Amino acid sequence: MQVYGSKELVEDVLNKDLCIGCGACVDLCPYFKTYKGKTAMIFPCTVQQGRCHAYCPKTESDLTELSMSLFGKPYDGSPMGHHEKILIARAGDKVHPAPFQAGGAVSALVTFAMKNGMVDAAVLTGRTGLIPYAELVTESESVARFTTSKYMAAPTLSAFNQGVKQGFQKIGVVGTPCQMTALAQMSINPLHTENFKDSVALKIGLFCTWALDTRKLAAYLSSRLDITGIKAMDIPPPPAEILVLDMGGKTIEIPLSEIRPLVPRTCLLCPDMTSEWADVSVGVLEGEPKFNTLIIRTRTGQDLVDKAVAQGFLTIREMPAVNLDHLSAAASNKKKRALAGAMEEGLLNTAENGKRAMMRIEKAVVERILA
Repeated sequence: MQVYGSKELVEDVLNKDLCIGCGACVDLCPYFKTYKGKTAMIFPCTVQQGRCHAYCPKTESDLTELSMSLFGKPYDGSPMGHHEKILIARAGDKVHPAPFQAGGAVSALVTFAMKNGMVDAAVLTGRTGLIPYAELVTESESVARFTTSKYMAAPTLSAFNQGVKQGFQKIGVVGTPCQMTALAQMSINPLHTENFKDSVALKIGLFCTWALDTRKLAAYLSSRLDITGIKAMDIPPPPAEILVLDMGGKTIEIPLSEIRPLVPRTCLLCPDMTSEWADVSVGVLEGEPKFNTLIIRTRTGQDLVDKAVAQGFLTIREMPAVNLDHLSAAASNKKKRALAGAMEEGLLNTAENGKRAMMRIEKAVVERILA
């Protein structure tokens, strides 16, 4: 991948409204900060090649390079990316009961990984009122504070950067597809740093069709209700087409047609619905809200799942063919829409006049996806 500096990051991402606020550029240096979903450069920087640009999931992301590094084979554009197994899962009996989102598989896997020393810290995303925040936790008992979905862009990777500074060597990260892309870019040592060590020991990716702009959502909901009273949020699988707010005693349903205008433009250009660069990916299971879809992608992910099942932290079963077909169709449609949009905006495989690209994918793969 081609690496530039903060100047190009501002020009290509912040100024073009492509920033998703993932936190990859925050807490690396004093120059980038985030507040309520908004990332900004607060001081000028003259570094020609910087980690901020190298790690950003919206700058020169070469998907073939990432795929070869992580999986040892090229990016093929398949709907759900390279994987070993797709299963149904939920938290097992060994996990302390909590208000899990869906089946609680993410909480179960993180708890198990921490209790068994697979990670020495975990990067999780919480919520204060409506506003999401990132936190680095070191005790498995803390996982229960992060069990519900946020549906908003969050600076999760800022906590990862803090963990690296603090010297943690085995960090687990739970994040969205864009955050998994940033971690993948970090892992290939794009600045060719001597004695480089990848501090990510475990990547748990979340399914994500889109996230909401935190500021816009807060403004929208504040005009209708007291956002401090929101206990939990949910967007059930199709055909529900609603955002469900748990107000601690009553439920409010808002049509997604009113929510979709709050989706950042950059989400519509993301081709990844199932966190393809993770060790394991987790989403809601269509038709069975108390279970999760679980995609195992790497040897690390398989080892985690096998041990978690053996010790009663996770239960699994086969994925029905009809669910698999629906998931594949949804992931494929997201890819097609994203690549078509990126091509239209001149952000895919750009080369003329030295113009920089948002992402790079082999031409034959692009044609196959769009066929």
